[in-house]
Amino acid sequence: MAITAQDIEHLLRESFPDARIAVQGDDGAHFAAEVIDESFRGMNRVQQQRAVYAALKGKMDGSNGELHALALTTRAPD
Repeated sequence: MAITAQDIEHLLRESFPDARIAVQGDDGAHFAAEVIDESFRGMNRVQQQRAVYAALKGKMDGSNGELHALALTTRAPD
């Protein structure tokens, strides 16, 4: 079953309810997401991206993952 940008945003909202989130992509496999959240303050980029991947609850795991590629932009608010 293909995942949608709306599905990704919903999953991210569960973990980052106050974040500014934008998800783009419409082919069911390749997406770009920007997540700006206060919880990222003090984290390096790898830690931020790991937090986002954890929020996706296995949707990118191995060959069974529904999501093939996700270009991420993460940061704390200015």
